[in-house]
Amino acid sequence: MARRGRIQLIVIALAFFGPLLLATWMYRTGALTPEGFSNRGALIDPVVNIGADSALGKLAAGRWVMLYQHGAECGDACRTALYRQRQTRQMLGREMDRVVRVFLHGDSPPDKVFFEGEHPGLKTMKDKGLAELFEERRPKNTMPGGIYLLDPLANLVMYFPPDLDPRDLVDDVKHLLKLSRIG
Repeated sequence: MARRGRIQLIVIALAFFGPLLLATWMYRTGALTPEGFSNRGALIDPVVNIGADSALGKLAAGRWVMLYQHGAECGDACRTALYRQRQTRQMLGREMDRVVRVFLHGDSPPDKVFFEGEHPGLKTMKDKGLAELFEERRPKNTMPGGIYLLDPLANLVMYFPPDLDPRDLVDDVKHLLKLSRIG
């Protein structure tokens, strides 16, 4: 009878301490950790807070921001990127109202007639300091001309290169919107 009680005690202790010991071993050795990430965009590390009181923060009004930055005159590549940004937002479906599109342009003012006709709801702004910050924070080894993603607290979170499939961009944004309790 005592032997049976001792075996039960050992089984109960293993049921409690076993997962704890396994998790400690996995943490310290790095064993059994996933190799890749599920996100397709590049995470900005460390996250940069633009400031909710900044012009961009006020423009976003507590929503997620999909920002395209282009310093030169808006030619074919720029128009294609803005079209891609618009289509990506529309692919979000009922979640699209949680995302605002922003075009951060350079010294040349955007064509208002084109933007009002082709891109209703697109916010435009000019801020040289902000453009330099974004370019500085763009992850190395990524092509310029992509889309930046900011959370509702005005934190620069992700960068999506211009050659990324829009469906992958939508998957990442939908995943973030699903997990987010803000915006």
